[in-house]
Amino acid sequence: MPSFAATPTWPTRLQASLEMLDERVHADVGVYVHDLTTGIAVAHRAHESWYLASMVKVPVALAVMQAVDRGEISLDTRMTLRAADYVDGAGNTNSMAPGTALSVRHLIEQMIIYSDNTASDMLIELVGLDAVNALVQTVIPGGMRPITTLADVRREIYSHLVPGANRLAGMDFVKIRRQPSDADRVRALQGIVGTPTANMPEATLEDAYAAYYATRVNSGPLDAYGALLAQLAQGRVLTPASTDYLLKTMRRVKTGDRRLKAGFPPATLFAHKTGTQRARFCDAGIVDIPSATVPRQAVIVACVSGDASLTRSEQALKEVGTVIRQSGFFSE
Repeated sequence: MPSFAATPTWPTRLQASLEMLDERVHADVGVYVHDLTTGIAVAHRAHESWYLASMVKVPVALAVMQAVDRGEISLDTRMTLRAADYVDGAGNTNSMAPGTALSVRHLIEQMIIYSDNTASDMLIELVGLDAVNALVQTVIPGGMRPITTLADVRREIYSHLVPGANRLAGMDFVKIRRQPSDADRVRALQGIVGTPTANMPEATLEDAYAAYYATRVNSGPLDAYGALLAQLAQGRVLTPASTDYLLKTMRRVKTGDRRLKAGFPPATLFAHKTGTQRARFCDAGIVDIPSATVPRQAVIVACVSGDASLTRSEQALKEVGTVIRQSGFFSE
């Protein structure tokens, strides 16, 4: 570990600022910052369990790239899109017709850069969900709860509203998501599964999400997720070539411009992944800090929960990035 002339003062300032920020915003805030060069870490509620949303796609990518490293597949391996593969969400895979052949490279880049759920579930099917969860337990034993497919996220949520939600697949999810309101989504769900109105429970979609979050799947402490990113950054999970490819892909993410990096210094190199679901918003990645003396690398993980407003939640994440910058983290 490099020797530094003086003990940095940014951790004390950052800890105090994060506590004040958590009191000020309309949501719960959790943050983990780990300077991989000095070993210094600052944690605010980072030991608590947080719903990670689409940040679980990084372990999916790691499992796929390990299969590439073992020679079982390549980035040019092609998968055929099926009607049952569609899951609502971002990315362009849902605009493609069944029967379209898509490369692993295309699917990884759609999954990471645009957070494409259909691409994610296709990749999970390629390597197996057991492989994804085994990778997590190998890299950070006991650090995260089980990861599921994105389709199963929907099925589990909707199962709190209607029986038979486990039969939902493909464009069912897209049709439900396209409805303009929660009430319309519940009615669409009812129509798809054929549940008579008289048999519908009193629960709302908000209740269904709360019940789903209580299961703690796709969740984990922020410091554990940070440890996973640290292992990636330090080249302990993939070969050098695969590490380089995945980090470069994560630097191209299009879903987080208003989150952490909006508060960072301009042109900060940030390889990251966001997560977004009802009242749950996250951003986490690996930041490279150039220096005339000792270049530094760090892991930053942040989540906010409890506020359904995307605008306010992204502003809270931007403020996390701002207080990290104002603490002197990037300059000391």
